[in-house]
Amino acid sequence: MQRPMGFLAEKVYYKHMRVPYRKPLSFKQTKQDPYLTEGKFVELKNKLEHLKNISQPQAAAEVRRLGEMGDFSENTAYQMAKGRLRGINSAILRIGNQLNHAIIISPQEKTDSVQIGHCVTIEGAGQQKKYQILGSTETNPGGGIISHNSPIGAALLGRRVGETVKIKLASKEIEYKIINIE
Repeated sequence: MQRPMGFLAEKVYYKHMRVPYRKPLSFKQTKQDPYLTEGKFVELKNKLEHLKNISQPQAAAEVRRLGEMGDFSENTAYQMAKGRLRGINSAILRIGNQLNHAIIISPQEKTDSVQIGHCVTIEGAGQQKKYQILGSTETNPGGGIISHNSPIGAALLGRRVGETVKIKLASKEIEYKIINIE
């Protein structure tokens, strides 16, 4: 049986046609650290408001405008605009969830043990270092801000002035003495 010429032409055309590729969704979500300072909470709240009131409506209008051009399969600008809108919607959900579950850090002033929010001065190997222990979203080790989940932060929590703490790092074990808690 001989096939019509049009059939072969269609088959060749579809074989070489590009199909838009989307990254597979990752359904694994790491649990966010709920500990935030008051300043970070306000910053995230402002960012959420900006996303909801400015970025999302602009992106939705752009998707609508590009969608009116028709032929969605080959309209790359439309596909990219939809991707931006999905990213904005995802950020709105993530930040909203983080704010809903936030625990504001307010350390007790007069305490004799290290807690989240405290500044701790430690001494080890002849050097003194000062760290503030905060949540994971606000860390800046170069600036002296570490997470309560970091090896040093976790080892210091609950300890008192004068205690010695041993911290296991990748290749060695370091010993620090707590000098001061603020």
